[in-house]
Amino acid sequence: MTSAETNQPAILLVHGAWHGAWCWEKLAPELTALGWRVATVDLPSASADPENAAGMYDDARVVHERLAGIDGPVTVLAHSYGGLPATEAAAGAANVSRLLYLSAFQLDEGDSLAGQSGGQLPSGGTGTLPANEDPVNYFYADVAPEDAERAAARLVRQTVKSFSEPLTVATWKAVPSSYILCEQDQALPLAFQEAMAVRSERSYRLPTSHSPFLSAPARLARLITADAGLQQS
Repeated sequence: MTSAETNQPAILLVHGAWHGAWCWEKLAPELTALGWRVATVDLPSASADPENAAGMYDDARVVHERLAGIDGPVTVLAHSYGGLPATEAAAGAANVSRLLYLSAFQLDEGDSLAGQSGGQLPSGGTGTLPANEDPVNYFYADVAPEDAERAAARLVRQTVKSFSEPLTVATWKAVPSSYILCEQDQALPLAFQEAMAVRSERSYRLPTSHSPFLSAPARLARLITADAGLQQS
């Protein structure tokens, strides 16, 4: 890696439940065009294997290992469930300069996703769950139909364990953070987003559903860049 490359801002994208790094395929080139070095991870809790037993702590370990391989300060962008392993992993990563929550769970220590779901998600150490039975409307309501169908077909199973394991630390208390609210979100109610967003230093709003990285990638990339103080959105 050249010195010019290491002087570019770096961002690690952490996907949500049932997804994979593939979900960033439209956002990543937009960020690259704005001067970012982009890194992604595949969280082990999301898998086609119905016997998968990886939990949130396994996801956090993978995020932490990926962070260790990135030179210079790193912004971590977490989507949805990805907010938990990103928060957990950032605690032990000295190079994390900012946490950016995209319609994500910005929870406190001791909180788990199952504990915050009001009984909508099961808890336990075993088992996996499929995605919502209507993923196109649930995750991708404003995404182009062909892209939404393609994304829905790529969803995998998610472990119950990942929803059950609680945060041991709330890194956003020590690391600067921002929150991006998705106003038309069908997966994470806006009121719940708003309740979590107050934990961040600043927040922004997008008039999108749960997945603006597919429906509005250029606008999202400009917002991320503006939040970093690199360019006006």
